Amino acid sequence: MSRRFKLLVLIFFMAADPVSVISQNQVADGYKGIWFSTGNPTEYGYKLSGGAATFGSRYRPIAIYSKEAEKTFFVYGGTLSEKERHLLIMISYYDHVRNVVPKPVIVHDKEGVREPYDNASLSIDGMGFLWVFVSGNSRTRPGLIFRSSMPYSIERFDKIKEMEMLSPQPWWNPGSGFLLLWSRVNKGLEICFSSGFNGENWTDTRTLAAMGGHLQLSGTSKGKVFTAFNYFPGGNIDRQTNLYLLHTDDRGRTWKTIDDKEVQIPLTDTASDALIRNFEKEGLLVHLSDIDFDAEGNPVILVVLSRDIEPGPQGGPREWMVISRKDNKWNFTKVCESTHNFDRGALYITPGQWRVIGPTEPGPQKYGAGGEVAMWVSTDEGLNWEKKLDITSQSRFNHSFVRKPMNPDKEFYALWADGNTSEFSRSCLYFMNESGTKVRMLPYEMKRNFQKPVKVR
Repeated sequence: MSRRFKLLVLIFFMAADPVSVISQNQVADGYKGIWFSTGNPTEYGYKLSGGAATFGSRYRPIAIYSKEAEKTFFVYGGTLSEKERHLLIMISYYDHVRNVVPKPVIVHDKEGVREPYDNASLSIDGMGFLWVFVSGNSRTRPGLIFRSSMPYSIERFDKIKEMEMLSPQPWWNPGSGFLLLWSRVNKGLEICFSSGFNGENWTDTRTLAAMGGHLQLSGTSKGKVFTAFNYFPGGNIDRQTNLYLLHTDDRGRTWKTIDDKEVQIPLTDTASDALIRNFEKEGLLVHLSDIDFDAEGNPVILVVLSRDIEPGPQGGPREWMVISRKDNKWNFTKVCESTHNFDRGALYITPGQWRVIGPTEPGPQKYGAGGEVAMWVSTDEGLNWEKKLDITSQSRFNHSFVRKPMNPDKEFYALWADGNTSEFSRSCLYFMNESGTKVRMLPYEMKRNFQKPVKVR
């Protein structure tokens, strides 16, 4: 084979590559969310499908309100066209002073990845630099850490580090820097952590839990970082169950149970002292939705319970449950019911009022993920719940994965996406105010550099 022929063959295969790599930090002409489906379709639809721009609760936080900048910054999984499905990690912000959003910026092109499992999380350090933690997929597709070139600016991001990292959850503390929790595939999906004061240099990875597989929700309160997590019997993610809780107040040097009993890590025993409740023996699956904290700093956890991973009525109603702590005891209270295992909402604990905002009502695709968004309220610290407001109604597509910004401002209180769960469709992004009386859509098409959000309600 001649050298010229080899060169022509090489050029041909390079040109035939179906993936178009988008240059980093390019702006997009509007807010277009990624659409996704997984599993074989049944008469009730997919195991998971629809708009996945704000998927999922194990990527946190994805939005942060900055009082200094008077902006809510957020990351999401997007595309450049309603006909595309390949994932771009996007960042933008809502300007609370001007009531406008800029064109979103592409932080990273996932180069052909069509899964929201590579979505990102966001953090802001003490100097105002924005940090974007992009999930990877084992060692074959490493996770990435990016930092903005200027404080409170989305114009340019520099890659700081590559590491094996799935579902990143970074928490910044002014006195000690970052504590980063994430997952990696080893003997199942293990929970890991490391710390780094400046975000460039990190301590060695340590494993927190290794019982065959876990998903986690973490959050911070009164100088402590808490993580609530389930486990996968036999390493089967479709059977995730049980609920555990640990916390640290020293950047992960020690981990303790809710009653401050120190544990040895990694946890490998499903009957660990960290166990909140053995849902496995009750035959219940435990899907993690959100975590917040009461006035005393105790964690309050929102989960969705079911008996079957497949979509449809055979798994029974999906029960939304709030798990709280009072008088040294765990309390378990039902909020409402919905129709899909991947229905996810946000939990808000404020003085005198607890709220759940999520797709709890049947949507146009009844047994698909998500639905119509509603607000549920408790005025007795979670003991009793009542639906206060239907936030969306008569929608074209299901609304999914309602997410709470960190330190939310009243005008940008929750963020989510929509999408047809039955077939590939465009996906738009929405946000609402604290009372739920205003719903705005981020402009799907943008001809100007800054535009006002589109009024929906």
